[in-house]
Amino acid sequence: MQAITVQDRDAGVGGLALSEVPHPRAAENDVIVEVHAAGFTPGELDWPGTWTDRAGRDRTPSVPGHELSGVVAELGYGTTGLTVGQRVFGLTDWSRNGSLAQYTAVEARNLAPLPADVDHVTAAALPISGLTAWQALFDHAHVVTGQSVLIHGAAGGVGSIAVQLAREGGARVIGTGRAGDRDTVLGLGADAFVDLQAEKLEEIGEVDVVFDVIGGEILERSTALVRPGGTLVTIAEPVTVHPRDGRAVFFVVEPDRARLADLAQRLRDGRLTPVVGAVRPLAEAASAFTPDKRTPGKTIILVTEE
Repeated sequence: MQAITVQDRDAGVGGLALSEVPHPRAAENDVIVEVHAAGFTPGELDWPGTWTDRAGRDRTPSVPGHELSGVVAELGYGTTGLTVGQRVFGLTDWSRNGSLAQYTAVEARNLAPLPADVDHVTAAALPISGLTAWQALFDHAHVVTGQSVLIHGAAGGVGSIAVQLAREGGARVIGTGRAGDRDTVLGLGADAFVDLQAEKLEEIGEVDVVFDVIGGEILERSTALVRPGGTLVTIAEPVTVHPRDGRAVFFVVEPDRARLADLAQRLRDGRLTPVVGAVRPLAEAASAFTPDKRTPGKTIILVTEE
């Protein structure tokens, strides 16, 4: 079967290549998914699991990508709760071959049923972005109605969903990004937008929650914006500078079948809209993620037509 593989850690996204690889085998409690659409995060090429298995052994050439939507093609021994032919979406395992392939093996618990009226491209934009946004805002920051939430990278895959969830949760939302992102972020429901290239971050004033997906200088400067008792949450890097009288949390998204189902229902109800920036075929996956190509939202790779 065809898949995108990586084997040179120093090559970055330039090392993505279309390859022929063996068909995956289903372990206990796995399913084999025929992938229709997949998501890929360029930052995952820095994750140890992309290059080694859980025992630390080299596993290259490996298949990246950790978001997928597709159809169950095969059940592993002991797998329950899903059936062959069922539409599903969710996360692939961090230390196994991923979603940029025609077929992939996934632990069944990482997948949720996909309603028939949700297309695969939209569904593939939801798992990491949706679960990350939800866990940041409500599991770690405990956002409640009336609070103020600052969301960095608000036009991106994670940030755009975080804006919508925070707004629905009754928070006052301030989004940041580049000048060209302003209309997108405000259109998602943000109350205000800050251009990080032209406006001063410090002029925002104190907020209850900062959700950061950028890291570096932006993360460090954001600590001063957290009011006493507030929370800074980041997925970019471990926190080294903390708010004076608040909490700082760094986390990695966790699979959650029940929450995936909830996010899918919100999508069906029109309460949530993933921002899909571009859709490219599997053969063009390598060029879709080159650094000079930037689009708002999530880039999705169309692997198999519906």
